[in-house]
Amino acid sequence: MALPLQITALGSAPAALALPDLPWGVPLSQWPAEVLAALPRGISRHVVRFVRLQDTVAAVKENTEELVRREYGLLRVLRRLEVPCVVPIAVVTGRSKPDGEPLDPALVTQHLQFSLPYRALFSQSLRPDTATRLVDALAVLLVRLHLAGFYWGDVSLSNTLFRRDAGEFAAYLVDAETGELHQELSPGQRSNDVEVARINIAGELMDLEAAEYLDEGVDPVEVANSIVERYEALWSELTGTESFEQGERWRVQARIERLNELGFDVGELSISTDVGGSVVQIQPKVVDAGHHSRRLLRLTGIDAENNQARRLLNDLDGYIAATDRQNDQEEIVAHEWLARVFEPVVKAVPRELRRKLEPAEIFHEVLEHRWYRSQERQRDIPLLEAARWYVEDVLAQRPDEQALILQAGLMNTGQLAAVGMDGDEAPLLSGVDDPDDPESDRIDGWLSSHG
Repeated sequence: MALPLQITALGSAPAALALPDLPWGVPLSQWPAEVLAALPRGISRHVVRFVRLQDTVAAVKENTEELVRREYGLLRVLRRLEVPCVVPIAVVTGRSKPDGEPLDPALVTQHLQFSLPYRALFSQSLRPDTATRLVDALAVLLVRLHLAGFYWGDVSLSNTLFRRDAGEFAAYLVDAETGELHQELSPGQRSNDVEVARINIAGELMDLEAAEYLDEGVDPVEVANSIVERYEALWSELTGTESFEQGERWRVQARIERLNELGFDVGELSISTDVGGSVVQIQPKVVDAGHHSRRLLRLTGIDAENNQARRLLNDLDGYIAATDRQNDQEEIVAHEWLARVFEPVVKAVPRELRRKLEPAEIFHEVLEHRWYRSQERQRDIPLLEAARWYVEDVLAQRPDEQALILQAGLMNTGQLAAVGMDGDEAPLLSGVDDPDDPESDRIDGWLSSHG
């Protein structure tokens, strides 16, 4: 006799309404192609499949009921703590075959748009320093998790998704199954996480090296070891105590500005003096990531990764200086920059190519392309002219990173394995329909002089 299906879902997840339509009475490994979305998967110890739920794509992972519910709860808490991680949608229990044989429960999470597992990134043509940039991003994520009191327990590139972030990468936690939440982590817990990361990364990069996806000049062990130094340097800057003489109070603001430059806001700062009052000690107590992202969101409404936000804010600051608007209200000038600079560049991208990258990443790459073109031509290149060249020379050749929907026959067996897909998944689905937004006019305006 079949068991009653039970779905525990977040009320804020519209995609959950489509969950009962999925074939829960069939083992996940046998789900039919018509419900699957063919996306590259990272390595997982469990069966994972991507499915279409209304207008979104979700990941479904089978596990025991205890671990499914535990991971669902941890992800909900991490989201509330604003730690980069996937969004939990639902827990599905009571699964069984028509003959009553029980099936493993499942965790459903929302697919992170424009993200890729590390193996899929290395299947593309990337810069030789890609491995180092991925490890740097993972170190930042690990520091943020530890600041929130989260012990990961299984830190690896495989348990992480990566999104492009203005020439760098931003890392997101995907697998919280082994994690634990504490009020504060001990140095031993933090060191163990870092050591696990070092060992796992070395093994993962060696696998890539054996598959000839890693640049010949990259030493897997050296890159893996770098996460220790990167983590310790960032942790020390964010939490370390700094001492100075009473007359050097400017160093308080200097410390805050350094943290801001790293992308962190200081919510609370501990300041103390020695008995004589001649020596002052400062130590950040509450630090929040996303300093540049929050400022950009407040000024323009654009939700971007932190490095993307930094790049857009630099362009906004340049616009303010070029138009002599330093004394005007910043929000008003930012709205003008949005309408006259940012939006025309995004609209200059043909509709069918807008799924390639996030708008903020496209804008960053257009700025980069304009700089190279200007150097090549020895003249200032208007922004929209650079945008058109970028579309033709660069963007049109890029893979679609919004969903990376693969067409049948596009990849051979070795390539499928490289992006984490099985050979029996080769008959793949067609892409998602293009957005309904109308074709936008390209605006030439005064941007031709914006340098």
